Formats: sequence, structure tokens, C-alpha cells
Amino acid sequence: MFGKIARSTAAVLLLAALAGCGGGSDSDAGPPGGADGTITMGFSQVGAESGWRTANTKSIREAAEAAGVDLRFSDAQQKQENQIKAIRSFIQQRVDVIAFSPVVETGWDAVLLEARRAGIPVILTDRAIDSDDTSLYETFLGSDFVEEGRKAGRWLVDNTEGPVRVVELQGTTGAAPAIDRKEGFEEVIAERPDIEIVATQSGDFTRAGGKEVMEAFLKSTPGIDVVYAHNDDMGLGAIEAIKAAGREPGTDITIITVDAVRDGMQALADGEINFIVECNPLLGEQLMDLARKVVNGEEVPARVVTEETTFTPEEARAVLSEREY
Repeated sequence: MFGKIARSTAAVLLLAALAGCGGGSDSDAGPPGGADGTITMGFSQVGAESGWRTANTKSIREAAEAAGVDLRFSDAQQKQENQIKAIRSFIQQRVDVIAFSPVVETGWDAVLLEARRAGIPVILTDRAIDSDDTSLYETFLGSDFVEEGRKAGRWLVDNTEGPVRVVELQGTTGAAPAIDRKEGFEEVIAERPDIEIVATQSGDFTRAGGKEVMEAFLKSTPGIDVVYAHNDDMGLGAIEAIKAAGREPGTDITIITVDAVRDGMQALADGEINFIVECNPLLGEQLMDLARKVVNGEEVPARVVTEETTFTPEEARAVLSEREY
């Protein structure tokens, strides 16, 4: 699992935008923090593609302010090239630490090597990267996406009988959560040969994408029993498509999603979603704590896994009023 750390769980790095020729040497790096001890953090966010991402950004901004961290924030708009520019900009700005949530798993070694040569530590948050060189980052804070997929698969195995035809709404192609949530789900449903994934396609983690893909599935794929969506937003888009087709979500077609954001939890409480696996976006406080330790040269775990649960409709109704996101 450690070898897959850059793959099997989501990754978080503090960075920001701009092109540059990337880094000097370790000896060029100044002392950590500003003259007043303030830590400057560059953070590159994937984008604002979902309710989960919005909550994650809010958590990071609020935690940085509370911790007195000078946060330099960049929105990659779901494009890897924007994140690479942001990281190089952070390097040029001589930030104390870089954190980012990678759009995709691969293609980071060159720019992270530039950060290392500049003496700037990197933290992966939410999503991991696929690299053989784990020295390119200090730690990865985020969920175990494979385990999230297993939880979804386990509920399906335990709560269905007979032949089950599943359509899968995948996240962004090449993104760690899309790869790992699929892997964990398939691992568990392999126990039941009568559960079959009959169609799978990326909805890019967006509600509009989920609706579009589900509309196509409903036209091309007969006998759909279950929708497995890699996040709530795609599941909510699927609900719109199912209703438009004259069918009842949660009854005619079982829906399983991942995230547990407020809109998803409301749909679960209303019976339109049947089961949600939680993926906690409130990583800000942990991220600021890790950043301060890294900048101060303290040892941190190579992997920090967030604590998460699952929800049925009854459980959603019990906690919905208390949800922070």
C-alpha cells in the first residue's frame, strides 16, 4: 500500500500558479517562515467541480486564516498544466511549503524535483500521485479511496440478490479517486459473479457530467439495476436523468455514491440515493498542522488517513441537520 501511496489515496500539496524555470539548490533556501514566523503556503486546488471540492477549499482557507498561515491559493480548473504552472510560481515566490490536490496521478516528478531542489517541502492532500520517488513529497493527507470503493461494493453484495446489472459513473480519467474507487468496488463484487458492471464512463466528477452519462446509459443499456457513482454530484446528475426518463431513483434503480456532501445526504434522506460512503473534505486543520511541522523540520507520518463512515437513509436523516458541509 505504501508503494501505492502516490496512487491509492488522494493527495494534497500546498502550491500556486505561474511559469518559471524551477528551483535552485537546497542551499538557496532561506529559513522557514517570514521574519515574524508566519508560514507562507502555496496551495493548488483541483478546481470547483463539486460540492465536496467547495467544502474542501472553504476548510483550507478558514484553517489557514485561523493558523495565521499566509495562503497563496490557485484554482487549476481541473487542468494539470495549470497546477504545474502554479507550483513553479510558488517555487519562484519562495513559499515555505507547497500543497496540492493533483488533478491526475502521473506526470509530477519533474516539477516536484524542482521544488525539492529549491528546498521547498511538498504535501499531497486529498489525492495521491503515482511516482516511484516518494522523497518528492513529505506526506499525503487524505482518504483511502480503495477502501471507499470496498465499502460501496460490500453494501451492494450484502443488500442485493440474484443478477444485478450495474452502471458506473467514474470520476475524472486518471485521477486517484476514480482509479481507486473502481478498484475497491470491483475487488469486493468479485465475490458475486451475478453482479456485473455492464457500462462504465467518466462523468468528470460533475453533476452535469453525471446527468449526461446517465442519459446515454438509459438509452443504450437495458435492464439497469444499480448506479455506482464515484461522487455525490454525479449521482445527483444521474437522479435528474432517471426522473426525466420516467423512473424513480432509489426505487426503480438503486443508487450508491461517495462523498456525503449536504445535497447528497438530502437525497439519501429523501430515499433517492440508497447508500453513501463518506469522504471527508474538512482537511484544513490537519493540513495546517502538518505544514507547520514540515516547515519546522519535524518528522511527520508518510501517510495520514482521514476517519470516515457510511450512511443509510435512516442515518442520513438522523445527522443531516448537524452536517458541516
